[in-house]
Amino acid sequence: MSNNNTSDNNNKLLLRKPQWLKVKLTDVEEYYYLKSKLTASNLHTICESANCPNQAECWKTHTATFLILGNACSRNCKFCNVTNAKTLPPDPEEPAHIASIIKQLNLKHVVITSVTRDDLPDGGANHWADVIYEIRKNCPLVTIETLIPDFQLNTNNLNIIIKAKPNIVSHNLETVRRITPLVRNRANYDTSLKVLEFLAENKMKTKTGIMVGLGETDDEIYETMDDIINTGCKIITIGQYLQPSIKHYPIHRFVTPDTFDLYQKVAIDKGFIFVESSPLVRSSYHADKYTG
Repeated sequence: MSNNNTSDNNNKLLLRKPQWLKVKLTDVEEYYYLKSKLTASNLHTICESANCPNQAECWKTHTATFLILGNACSRNCKFCNVTNAKTLPPDPEEPAHIASIIKQLNLKHVVITSVTRDDLPDGGANHWADVIYEIRKNCPLVTIETLIPDFQLNTNNLNIIIKAKPNIVSHNLETVRRITPLVRNRANYDTSLKVLEFLAENKMKTKTGIMVGLGETDDEIYETMDDIINTGCKIITIGQYLQPSIKHYPIHRFVTPDTFDLYQKVAIDKGFIFVESSPLVRSSYHADKYTG
């Protein structure tokens, strides 16, 4: 039976992507310009580490989501392409390097995210704060979104982020309640909701994101929207799950653009203020829209 399941999963992986999921690489010069700048500063982006389909579109406008605290994660979630490997100590030069390249590229809005660092006593929260403070010092007009891990719901660590005052704090729920234990390692659906609630209670503008195509039903998606809106979070991104490799959780369906339009309408009807919902949407896509 297990062999049949493996065969089914392989077939799903090899299914031809629908036309709406095909991305053409354009503006190659701009792409490699930003890549060279990041490489020279020894910086990582989630765009590369997670193999984001929007790299070309974002990088051609000199927009990137910076990945701090290394590119090796202490967790091993079944949907994620970020490496699960031995983690290294935080780089004390990283905050200055990030602020420097933001200034060089004259960015107006940046997104900062990180691998999950359960191996650090503070989960990396103080390093997060150092990055935010360094950007504020050197680029005072830049707006900052932070896409944070759950910090295991340690409110002391969450307060470190709150005190640093990013313009928006995002934490992704990733998927519906039923599928969470199948694809998220050590992360918990209710923990993520409580993180969003704690942030909102402390006057932070919050945002979250979910993937679809992992086997969830529409009713489960709508229930998840209700759970999110009840935390006080009113910004959501919804995008197609794409299986990074044969070792990752299989795709169960390709959701059509019309269905994504329906999800957007339902979310707005439920009270969300900003909704990005389409096949190639990722949590940082068009992030600059939500800072006002």
